[in-house]
This record gives sequence, structure tokens and C-alpha cells, in this order.
Amino acid sequence: MAFTVVIPARYASSRLPGKPLLDIAGKPMLQRVYEQAQLSEANRIIIATDDQRIADVAQGFGAEVCLTSPDHPSGTDRLQEVATQLGFYADDIIVNVQGDEPLIPPRLINQVAHNLAADPAAGISTLCEQISDLQAVHNPNVVKVVTDAKGYALYFSRATISWARDSFADNLNQLPPFPLYRHIGLYGYRVKMLNDFVRWAPAPIEQAEQLEQLRALWNGVKIHVAEADLEHPAGVDTQADLDRVRRIVEAEQLDQRA
Repeated sequence: MAFTVVIPARYASSRLPGKPLLDIAGKPMLQRVYEQAQLSEANRIIIATDDQRIADVAQGFGAEVCLTSPDHPSGTDRLQEVATQLGFYADDIIVNVQGDEPLIPPRLINQVAHNLAADPAAGISTLCEQISDLQAVHNPNVVKVVTDAKGYALYFSRATISWARDSFADNLNQLPPFPLYRHIGLYGYRVKMLNDFVRWAPAPIEQAEQLEQLRALWNGVKIHVAEADLEHPAGVDTQADLDRVRRIVEAEQLDQRA
């Protein structure tokens, strides 16, 4: 099965300017992401950026680069431009790997691609994992997902869903007696869906939640959701995240030398 990984990478970041180029144990973060994608089954890996500095660094470590418009309102729009520029077919599968996930497991990239290929009714595939941390349950930065019996997304929200009415009425400071799921922002797309997506106006629920996948749900796209085959390491959003990832990679390098 053939699929392409696209890694969107923007220079601008309110908390970590130039984030894709920040050093992690001797390599820029973007190169770490690219090398993880190389370990997947993808037959092609493309870095999509609107910044020449990022393009130069990526080409320096041997990556294929697609320069895209700086005016895209979302990462999905950027992927669609890549598919258009490079002449992808409507049924081609693109996996969107974020440029700030240097620890992304290749197995999860493969899982998303295979799940979409195996389900012709779905336009998008993604992953989730069970929430075991009470703080995450009520954290609006942790996006929750609810699916139907066939594994298609019913809704994504920053709110706590499903709401355990009786359990939470007794005590909000305990996990409910049924599982809640955190959405993992790793997506597989059919190019046809990308082409449709950029023609749709932002949906009211998308604007309210600030979650662009809700535009696809609003327009009737089936989103296949599966539990991740293994734990998904958190990406890099803050300096603390960057410090944590640096420690992990440096420890792995020490183990390899031992």
C-alpha cells in the first residue's frame, strides 16, 4: 500500500519562534521528525513550508521540500496545496505528521495510513487513546473524541465528553466508570477530501471549538478513529516540552553508546 507523509513546518510560533529548527541533541527538530517518518512504510516524505530558512535546512539533510503559500488558514489547506502542486490523484493517501513531534512512532504513522486504506467509506483516519489522568479530563487543551459503534467520530470537543452525569454529580475529582478518549492529532487524508475541504466555509462548531476536523464532520465526512497501537509521545509546544524531549533523546543516545 502506497502513501505519502507530509510534514507541515512553519517558522512562526508564539511560544517557540523558529521551532522546527531548534536543536535536539545535534539535529534540528524537523530532521528528527523526518527521520521518524523515514522509518515508516511511507513511499514518499515531503516537508511543506512557507519559509525559505526551513526549506534550506530541510534540503540540507536530504528532504523533499514543497514551498507553499504563507496565507493558509489551516494546516489542512497547506496539505491540499501540496497535493495540487505535485499532481496527486483523488484516491491517494496523505498522512499529516506535525513538524513538532520528534518522537512520533513510525508504527502510528503506518496505523493511520492502513486504517484509511482499509475503509473506503472514510475520508479521514485518526487515532485516540484512553484518558487515565483526571487533569486531562477537564483540560480544554486536551481534545476529546466520541465515536459510534463502527469507530467513526461522532464529535470532537475541548469539553469533557462523554459527560458522566451521575459520577461527576457525586465527585468531579474522579475518573468516570467508563473510558474517555483523547484525540491524537495524527491524520490520514484522501486527496479528494482535501480538495473538498478547502472549498467549504468554516463551520460554526469548528469556529466555536477551534478544531478544524469539525468542518469535515459538519459536511458529512466519515472520520475513522482507532485506539493507538502504542503510546503517543507528546509533541513540543513549550520550552518545558523541548527540554523534556532533549533529555529523552540524549538518554537514548547514551544507551546506544553503552
